[in-house]
Amino acid sequence: MTAPDTATTSGRQPRKRLVLAICCTAVLMANLDTTALNVALPSIGRELHASVSSAQWAVAAYTVVLACLLMLFGSIADRIGRRTVFQAGLVVFGTGSLLCSLAPSPGWLVAFRMVQAVGGAMLNPVAMSIIINVFPRPAERARAVGAWSGTTGISMAAGPVIGGALVDAIGWRAIFWINVPIALCAFVLTTRFVPQSRAAVARRLDPVGQLLVIGLLGPLVFAIIEGPHRGWGSPVTIGCLLLSLVCVVGLLSYEPRRTDPLIEVRAFASPPFAGAVVIAICAYIAMGGFLFLNTYFLQGVRNDRPLVAGLELLPMAAAMLVAGPLWGRSTAERGDRLTLTVGGALTTFAAVLLTFTFDGGNQVLLLFGYAVFGLGIGYLNTPITTIVTSGLPRSEAGVAASIATTSRQIGQSLGVAIIGSILAATPGALDSVAAFHTPARICWSVLTGAALTALLVARVAPARSASPRTTSRRRPKTTAPQ
Repeated sequence: MTAPDTATTSGRQPRKRLVLAICCTAVLMANLDTTALNVALPSIGRELHASVSSAQWAVAAYTVVLACLLMLFGSIADRIGRRTVFQAGLVVFGTGSLLCSLAPSPGWLVAFRMVQAVGGAMLNPVAMSIIINVFPRPAERARAVGAWSGTTGISMAAGPVIGGALVDAIGWRAIFWINVPIALCAFVLTTRFVPQSRAAVARRLDPVGQLLVIGLLGPLVFAIIEGPHRGWGSPVTIGCLLLSLVCVVGLLSYEPRRTDPLIEVRAFASPPFAGAVVIAICAYIAMGGFLFLNTYFLQGVRNDRPLVAGLELLPMAAAMLVAGPLWGRSTAERGDRLTLTVGGALTTFAAVLLTFTFDGGNQVLLLFGYAVFGLGIGYLNTPITTIVTSGLPRSEAGVAASIATTSRQIGQSLGVAIIGSILAATPGALDSVAAFHTPARICWSVLTGAALTALLVARVAPARSASPRTTSRRRPKTTAPQ
């Protein structure tokens, strides 16, 4: 049996719900910032004279750093205390937000977004691991994870509208100001109500594995974003791609030999676990690319005001909000395969529909496509989290939650990088609807391919009937709690 966490998780239900609300609020803050920023990108570009590539980096710098550090801070939280790391994340994220609001140039904005990402890396996986340990029973955990997933939907719904309203009324810097009081309030409430917890058996840190993860993701996204400008055959681009490949090989050969690896490579031997990670990456390639593409379509090509563009994205976001809690309950009762299949099918259908109709002038059809797309992503979100977090023992909740969130961030980073590169490779793509049509249709085809891949993996990977097993040398064949 796996040693239990050193935490008190049997408190009264109202206290559990309060802890859930605090964790969701912190994650809402981080996600709200990202969705609001997407709506503000054209305004940032005009004020700071930023190119499409600079706008890509304003988004991708955050998601890449987040993806690189999530597993590190998940392990640290399991080791030194989840509440401690969560509080540190609130301080760093709030400070980074304040610095972003003062950025005088695109370069400084990207740098301060990286500071934000360090704080975000302390918040996202740790919030999930706190929830997992506060809700140990399978049914209530699935409902709690559904509520947490619904937080993403809330941020998607509120982010574009709040961001658009703030940009119209005050300016893009205001989207960073609002994080400071939220972070402060969450810090105080965490100190008062969130229990401290940590793994009974602390994992060793893995600096080599951490460097290999950074060497994999950083150069890969850099090559995709800068490829259209530096040339796909340039020494820098090819060198970055080769470095990423070398780091992949290094991870696959080095991590299985460690007792406490940064990435539990052995967990990927479970088809449900590996399938969930692949689905997460594909789904968030689609979502990250969707937000970037449609931000420039609505504001840069159609010349809609930021608030109007935010309202136009509301059907997609509202559908995500509805889908999270609904399918959290369904997953607990019926399993994962149906949820994943429905989510993949809806996302693929919406992407195909929008590929051929996005600039046809039919506003109702456009908004319908947005809503179906959001519904599909919302259906995929909850089972991804429950499968991945069930693939490791509860004592390693931080690591498990980090893998789930890292998969999403990798997908979102790749989505922004790929879609932005397609637009950047076409001179004048944002000058008119006619010029935008061809590169945008290519972008929609890429998003369709990502959604279709998620659907196919959902059908091929076995459904989760019991928790996947890990074969750690210190914990041989430990079955995760259901």
